[in-house]
Amino acid sequence: VQLQAFGGGVVQPGGSLTLSCEASGFNVDYYVTGWFRQAPGKEREGVSCISNSEDSTHHRDSVKGRFAISRDNRKNTVYLQMNSLKPEDTAVYYCNALIQGVNYWGKGTQVTVSS
Repeated sequence: VQLQAFGGGVVQPGGSLTLSCEASGFNVDYYVTGWFRQAPGKEREGVSCISNSEDSTHHRDSVKGRFAISRDNRKNTVYLQMNSLKPEDTAVYYCNALIQGVNYWGKGTQVTVSS
């Protein structure tokens, strides 16, 4: 199982970024996948996830209405569309897959929201 995250960068407040997580070794539509983030000095926290059935999505309260998670089964890729970014969204973002009770992580991608 491998997860590779792309798309981080520096953006001004109010801007947008789309993160991509390319998966290999499993099918993203078979398992719950999602995004976590970790800001300096803080614990890693869940941001958004998408279920393997019915494509239901869940977001932490602070990103509801601003972030959207989706996947492309043909590309075996999970996306996180982030809009109206705020400085408090600054963190390293990690892609995650929960497969048979085991959490798999990709290397993080830095998102910095700053003017």
